[in-house]
Amino acid sequence: MDEVTIVGAGIGGLTLALALHEANIPCRIFESAAEIRAVGVGINLLPHATRELATLGLEQALAKVAIATTDATFFNRFGQLIYQEPLGRAAGYDHPQFSIHRGDLQQVLLDAFVARAGADRLLTNHHCVGVEQDDAGVTVTFSDGPGGANRSTVRGSVAIACDGINSALRKQFFPNEGEPRYSGVNMWRGVTRWKPILSGASMVRAGWLAHGKMVVYPIRAAGADGLQLVNWVAEIETPTYRKRDWNRAGSLDDFTGAFADWHFEWLDVPALIRAADSVLEFPMVDQDPLPRWSFGRVTLLGDAAHPMVPRGSNGAGQAILDARALTSALKEHADPVAALAAYEKQRLEATTRVVLTNRTNPPDAILREVFQRTGDRPFGAIEDVISRDELVGLSEGYKQIAGYSKEALRG
Repeated sequence: MDEVTIVGAGIGGLTLALALHEANIPCRIFESAAEIRAVGVGINLLPHATRELATLGLEQALAKVAIATTDATFFNRFGQLIYQEPLGRAAGYDHPQFSIHRGDLQQVLLDAFVARAGADRLLTNHHCVGVEQDDAGVTVTFSDGPGGANRSTVRGSVAIACDGINSALRKQFFPNEGEPRYSGVNMWRGVTRWKPILSGASMVRAGWLAHGKMVVYPIRAAGADGLQLVNWVAEIETPTYRKRDWNRAGSLDDFTGAFADWHFEWLDVPALIRAADSVLEFPMVDQDPLPRWSFGRVTLLGDAAHPMVPRGSNGAGQAILDARALTSALKEHADPVAALAAYEKQRLEATTRVVLTNRTNPPDAILREVFQRTGDRPFGAIEDVISRDELVGLSEGYKQIAGYSKEALRG
């Protein structure tokens, strides 16, 4: 069958499917889970990603379930303001920055794909276990869910691995890659119903990893009770960690002590954490960038290709950019092998830069600079610690590397 086989119905797989459908390239998605449920917590969609989703006609649907983020605001752990800058349309971009629940984003993508392509184009309970290929196409083998005994095969023109950080196809091509690289930072994540913080559309970063850092932003609009759904992430340098698992429950006792005295005019952090519905624990891990993604008629996309530590609000965005680039390559090249090679050439080096920059100088490097220069003490005036030009330079430098500077998006 001359159609694209997409392995995984996450953000990357669904965006790819929507883009392929728009380009009149037939595809089917095969998802490991028996049903697609709204899992995860908050993520951010930066303007380069929202531009692509708007091209797919999704901006209005996203705006209904997301917060259009207006500002990034940085504090030290004493609640002192370090730096603030506008984001998204407030910063003059043509497209918004959205803060959104991962499950809400996945649902918007899923609903759009089913409505446009048909429910029969997405099959659940298909867990990928491997792929074979020949000159005419690929044969992907599935089990009936993770660990399932029954096997089935699907024939397609190409196979795209969108099966995330534990990708079976990545393991097939790189069997000796080894365990993920731990950054030395553990994180605990939760969502809390809370009154609006600062502008009510702020992305707050505060503290530093050595003693405890918080990232806080709303992901759903306030209900009748005036409370928003607020996403928060606590990050602390921790020597040991447990294997990555997006759904492992975390314990408040393991990390709340670091934030016990974070009572600020604009937010009572311990109260915010304690009021969470549940807490998830996750080590900040990535993998060293791969030398290649494409193997004949098979390639990798999103977290399967370039898992990155979540310090630049950019993991989902890069998967969305991958989907657009791969679709363009398949449209431009009649030979699918040439198309996958062209996609890799366009995206591998770009995402490698993001993976490495997320390790060293993501936007929160602003907090590191102030932490180091003040010796982790309160300051009199921020200008005595770091110049405005340096702060702007740290922020703008990341935007350029990640591909969402205003110049890049208008170029």
